[in-house]
Amino acid sequence: MLRVVGAGLLWGVPAYVVGAALGALLISRLSSNRHDRSQEAAVTGLLIAGPIAALLGFGYGVLHALGKV
Repeated sequence: MLRVVGAGLLWGVPAYVVGAALGALLISRLSSNRHDRSQEAAVTGLLIAGPIAALLGFGYGVLHALGKV
């Protein structure tokens, strides 16, 4: 069980970092907000895109450790 959770964390943490960076990049490029675009990009990346990517990465890591992927 600990191996499965560890594998999930090994995939989830880097996925969070990549997801947050990509989310911030996409928002900074696509947002029409002119007043606080950088703040909007940072918050969206850290609080929306990062956690979604972390959950997906954790799920993949768990499935990979169980041999289902």
